[in-house]
Amino acid sequence: MNEKFYNLPTEKQQKIINAGFRIFSQNSYRKSPMQEIADEAGISKSLLFHYFNNKKDLYLFLWNRAADITIEHLTRYHCYESEDLFEMMERGMHAKIQIMCNHPHMTAFAIKAFYEKDTAVCKDIQKSYQNHFNQKAADALARLNPEDFIPGLDLRMMHRQIYLMSVGYLWEISQRGDNLDAWSLEKDFSEMLAFWKKVYLVKQPDGH
Repeated sequence: MNEKFYNLPTEKQQKIINAGFRIFSQNSYRKSPMQEIADEAGISKSLLFHYFNNKKDLYLFLWNRAADITIEHLTRYHCYESEDLFEMMERGMHAKIQIMCNHPHMTAFAIKAFYEKDTAVCKDIQKSYQNHFNQKAADALARLNPEDFIPGLDLRMMHRQIYLMSVGYLWEISQRGDNLDAWSLEKDFSEMLAFWKKVYLVKQPDGH
């Protein structure tokens, strides 16, 4: 990426980022035209290539930008401060709803990028994802108290299973062509959280 991109006014940078999120979220990597991104951002295609060397450069920049935005929101909602896994996840849900409101096409882009199979980008995306997931999973698991969960439960496996089910849920919605409506997702995810608590947590003396 050309450093001149960062010399642009913030508003202009955001227009390019938002255009990229929208176009890439609606098409596969290969079928996303740089011309459409440039048109929506209000710049020429040649200028877009001046800021980003090629389509892959822009795509990976957007992936990393999406990760940065997500981390910013999760930090703001104190998702990494709780020792209660489900409280962390509930805070994370509210953070991601705020992301969806502020960046409506970013979530759809991130889901599509996660499942992208094009060899030009898939290895880079998966390597980036694995590095991020492994670090955050290790941080979350280190704060958990095994006594809160049913005896013999593999906490690492449980955490990964819940995470993949959450990602799979979003993928199912995106495949159906439904809009990623934040408030419907909150309702569905709250129900899933309640179910996981019943399955994985030790019952307290009051029955909860």
